[in-house]
Amino acid sequence: MPKQEKRKESRRKIERREKDRRNDNRGIIDRRGTDRRREIRREKDKEILEDSIYEDQIEGRNAVLELLESQKDINKIYITKGEHHGSINKIIAKAKNKKIIIVEKDKRQMDSMAQNENYQGVIAIIPPYEYCEIEDILKYADEKEENPFVLILDGIEDTHNLGAIIRTAETAGVHGVIIPKRRAVAVNSTVSKVSSGAVEYMKIARVNNITDSINKLKEAGLWICGTTIDGENYYFNQDLTGPLGIVIGNEGKGISEIVKKNCDFLVKIPMIGKVTSLNASVSTGIIVYEALKQRKYAIYR
Repeated sequence: MPKQEKRKESRRKIERREKDRRNDNRGIIDRRGTDRRREIRREKDKEILEDSIYEDQIEGRNAVLELLESQKDINKIYITKGEHHGSINKIIAKAKNKKIIIVEKDKRQMDSMAQNENYQGVIAIIPPYEYCEIEDILKYADEKEENPFVLILDGIEDTHNLGAIIRTAETAGVHGVIIPKRRAVAVNSTVSKVSSGAVEYMKIARVNNITDSINKLKEAGLWICGTTIDGENYYFNQDLTGPLGIVIGNEGKGISEIVKKNCDFLVKIPMIGKVTSLNASVSTGIIVYEALKQRKYAIYR
């Protein structure tokens, strides 16, 4: 092969190697770029995860609006990008007025952060829910110059039930709700959403022992009314005025035997159908509003 041809062939080989090297380097750059993007995404997801683990969150437009109306602290509010219509604008305006941080996230990030499917494009991050003491509930009633009206929940396990019960209690003027720490649901974002923000206005005490709490209420002068299918009287035939604590039992088991023994009296709701039980939140509404009727409008004889 002539020298000229050999030089051309060598040049082609060099050019091919250079091209292969550039392709290899391009692959490295692309991989590094991909890795970097993944790292950034992981950091963003970590930020969201930390918010949901170390703090509590309130989801849904009505619940967040109620939160903004209250005096509760709000660390920041997340909004789905593009959700600038309807009540979202009202939330943004109120948040800006209170100088609360507003962060826009894409839908994928918001979906991964949300604890409920129907979060309506808005999530507020707040410090963990602050429970009160039983004494705070009694003091609140005293400040309002009213006889104490307390709801005691003996093992409610469903978040939707707890949220609905708190909502009913708040609208009926109950001064506070007592829940146990064990074998019962705590206040979380679902409870807040179902309550339509009522948890922001309700005093809730989380106690170690329901029986001990009942005895404490008795010492403060409250009468304790238990609700059970084998109650002594129908709820509408019972005097529910004066200092009062109403006990609502677990969704399936009802009030525990030890709690039942510590009640001053037991009432029942008439049932004439084939189903002989009601949802815990429905039972609460029936009894609590009978108490409100008697206490507020003094119609009991």
